This record gives sequence, C-alpha cells and structure tokens, in this order.
Amino acid sequence: MSILSYLIPISLGLGALGLVAFIYTVRSNQYDDPEGDSRRILTGEWDDHPKP
Repeated sequence: MSILSYLIPISLGLGALGLVAFIYTVRSNQYDDPEGDSRRILTGEWDDHPKP
C-alpha cells in the first residue's frame, strides 16, 4: 500500500504535464490548418513519382 503513496502523485503529475503541454500547443496555434491536409492529399502536385 505504501507504493500507492508514490504512484498516485507521479501519475497526477504526468497527467498535469500532458495537459499543460496540450494547452501550450493549442495556444501557440499549432493546430491552425485543419483543412490543409485534406486538400493536399487530393492534389497530385506532391506525388512521389516523377513526371516524365
């Protein structure tokens, strides 16, 4: 039972760290272009095969 006194604060700390990292990424506008990927995947401009 004494191990829980160590594991619970560690898990809460890691969860809080993940939440802070997520909030930081949202506030720094890293998720700005949600439609760009869906449009880029349909174009052939960045195709892996070279054009003849």
